[in-house]
Amino acid sequence: MVWPFKTKKRKQIARIEITGAIAAETRKRVLKALETVKTQKFPGLLLRIDSPGGTVGDSQEIYAALQRLREQENVKVVASFGNISASGGVYIGVGADHIVANPGTITGSIGVILRGNNLERLLDKVGVSFKTVKSGPYKDILAFDRETTPAEIGILQELIDTSYSQFVQTVAEGRNLEVETVKTFADGRIFTGQQALELGVVDRLGTEEDARRWLIEMLELDPEKTKCQTIEEKKPLLSRLVSGRIQTKKSQIGAALDWVEFELATNGQPLWLYRP
Repeated sequence: MVWPFKTKKRKQIARIEITGAIAAETRKRVLKALETVKTQKFPGLLLRIDSPGGTVGDSQEIYAALQRLREQENVKVVASFGNISASGGVYIGVGADHIVANPGTITGSIGVILRGNNLERLLDKVGVSFKTVKSGPYKDILAFDRETTPAEIGILQELIDTSYSQFVQTVAEGRNLEVETVKTFADGRIFTGQQALELGVVDRLGTEEDARRWLIEMLELDPEKTKCQTIEEKKPLLSRLVSGRIQTKKSQIGAALDWVEFELATNGQPLWLYRP
């Protein structure tokens, strides 16, 4: 039998994690989780961010969904920055009502980067060349078998500058700062949570638990009694059992391969990403 009434979570808060590089899969998962926050009527959301950033469009869509949740559903949102919350992680974070960071959190990296690969000399050595037929002079911009021309560099720089302006404007609006003030530290530099507090990028220094308690106090609930429900995709039982064992054995090589996959998938795209 299907229960005819929707379950409401007015005495609980929701928790969503954003970890690793932000790309299409992150966006899909987070948007689905935000929809759950909306439909189940959670009054507050604790957003845990531990990410170096990622793709521009995916970061913008998550930010926009957070804004809708706050404005249309009156959900209070507190972001908690973990080990690292940089670039696209910052962009998403400023979509919250408040931000809490650890003193040593690595954050900042407000800016845009776009990289392409030039394999021209390698291809010459192995005797491989490409014949290209195109509809316009810039259709194969950032092609890996030749140098980028000065005209193409100009086009790409204009694209980067536009994306950068969008980033700076959003940070300024989200943190109630002047655009020119944001530009003084939005040059790609990273800084600690302590420095971010001084710059106005975060509101408080503290742990995720501090962020949780602040959110609950904002909602006038009891921090000792209010449950915090992490919203994540449910996996089949067998998958959960197997993945638990695999996770304990996941090597640095596996993590490196994940990063290489992200690099290949986003090659030639403008990114809001901190690259150590």
